[in-house]
Amino acid sequence: MIKVSEVLGYITDVAPICWQESYDNSGLLVGDANALVDKVLVTLDVTEKVVDEAIENSIHLIISHHPLIFKGLKNILVDDTTGRIITKAIKHDISIAAMHTNIDNSFYGVNRVLANQLGLKNLNILHPNFSATQQLDNTATQVGSGMIGVLENEMSENDFLKIIKEKLNVRAIRHSELMNKPIKKVAICGGSGAFLINDAKRCGADVYLTADLKYHDFFDADNEILIVDAGHFETEQFTKQLFADIILKKNPKFAVQISRVNTNSVNYFV
Repeated sequence: MIKVSEVLGYITDVAPICWQESYDNSGLLVGDANALVDKVLVTLDVTEKVVDEAIENSIHLIISHHPLIFKGLKNILVDDTTGRIITKAIKHDISIAAMHTNIDNSFYGVNRVLANQLGLKNLNILHPNFSATQQLDNTATQVGSGMIGVLENEMSENDFLKIIKEKLNVRAIRHSELMNKPIKKVAICGGSGAFLINDAKRCGADVYLTADLKYHDFFDADNEILIVDAGHFETEQFTKQLFADIILKKNPKFAVQISRVNTNSVNYFV
């Protein structure tokens, strides 16, 4: 049995809470940092089904990517989804933590595993935060938003879209107008990344892959770059395994369960 704070420390050693964006709410959100736990459930989102999964498996710590408590709460009531989740978690002594933009901004975080899925090499942070860059484990670690790399072999736009569809198991991909240009240099940002379109163009990327783009965002391609929206869940789905890998590398004997609940809130009628 180890303290909740120690388990969270395994992740913050790689992605300190101070790396989170100013609007974010990472860290322990519900529970007791000094509570003793013998296993953890990792998930992308905390839903009531995820809490039920923890209860069924006698798990007293949930670590999610997206914060359960993001905006200010004025009350905690059982007729509200968030209130019901919090109430149930407290009733069953379940602590809930989030590791959100701190792990997004880590070189070894969300975008790194997405880049690996796509086979990208020579990786660098797309929009570095030089003031946050610091030494971790005696190694200079890049900090910032997004990531950029190159494919081993250039390919057509259609072939790259097929790779996205296959590797991310995407049912539908939204993208800007095809330019019939080869794809070699790839910029990415898991989750909402419209704010990095100009960075991708500035770095000379052939394509920028992200999610949550609005109608007018696609106009920013301006015949310079292919912009691709593959979905928020789809571009961040590997975060659960990332959490598990980080924890098990620090403590191979600690029990980590990856949630089996599909928390993707977006469905498609095809």
